[in-house]
Amino acid sequence: MKSDTLPRLSLLVLRAVDPLKLAEFYSTLGLIFSSEQHGKGPLHYSADCAGIVIEIYPLSQATDSTASTRLGFTVASIDAVHPALEAAGAVLVSPAKSSPWGKRAVFRDPAGHCFELLEPEARPALSEVPQ
Repeated sequence: MKSDTLPRLSLLVLRAVDPLKLAEFYSTLGLIFSSEQHGKGPLHYSADCAGIVIEIYPLSQATDSTASTRLGFTVASIDAVHPALEAAGAVLVSPAKSSPWGKRAVFRDPAGHCFELLEPEARPALSEVPQ
């Protein structure tokens, strides 16, 4: 299948008992949330993450839980954001360690979602590679 015909993820919806608190938590990573309400629907929060809209809605029933959803974010430095995440309520699940994809750590957000941070390995620019 050609890459231009593959589906592209454009929306991710999370649910939380306190959507504002969760939006503030993910703002720690630099996401900018705004409040939205469509018609008579619930007030929720929305942010654009590199072309993927992340929306956080109120949890209305236990069956609405998205806590088993796992997120992944690429960051410039795990060490730089780690203290702010813990101060905002993140729990470290798996400490940062090297992986084939770069340095990786897993956290749990205040609503129970696990998310991983990936710090890609620095690769030399083509101009820096010996010929």
